[in-house]
Amino acid sequence: ERCEMVDGQPECVQETFSTCWLAGGAHYHSFDGKTFDFMGTCAYTLTTICNPDPTLPVFSVEVKKEEKENSKVPSISSIIVRVDNITVTAVQSENGMVRVNNQRSRLPISLSHGKLRIHQKGKSMLIQSNFNLKVLYNWDDHVAIKLPATLSGKVCGMCGN
Repeated sequence: ERCEMVDGQPECVQETFSTCWLAGGAHYHSFDGKTFDFMGTCAYTLTTICNPDPTLPVFSVEVKKEEKENSKVPSISSIIVRVDNITVTAVQSENGMVRVNNQRSRLPISLSHGKLRIHQKGKSMLIQSNFNLKVLYNWDDHVAIKLPATLSGKVCGMCGN
């Protein structure tokens, strides 16, 4: 739930989310509930807005996958989250840190007057935006993305629409 003003009165509004995840570097679960395996080793867009629209937020979530030593399964080497003009990169080997526009920073961080907040949640990093994009990454082999259902059908990428 979130609070918002309705007819001049504060009211709790139920908020629904769509979730996408990538586990083990090859197993995907899309926003629309499809599961599939994809072994590629490259940089991939997990989600972004399909068609630029001034009423929608500007963002993207990308993942870089590389082959692990002694394994045929790719691993997540980093994730890149872009919101407006901010690029946040979390690199697998840099637990507890992120790179903000290429500057290394320790968590927690609040950017752009709170529009983007990054903190540690257990063994994972959680990035939250002011439009309710949530990206959880465990600095290893699992990424989960939550988007408000209002963006359903408006996003493209490996997570689908």
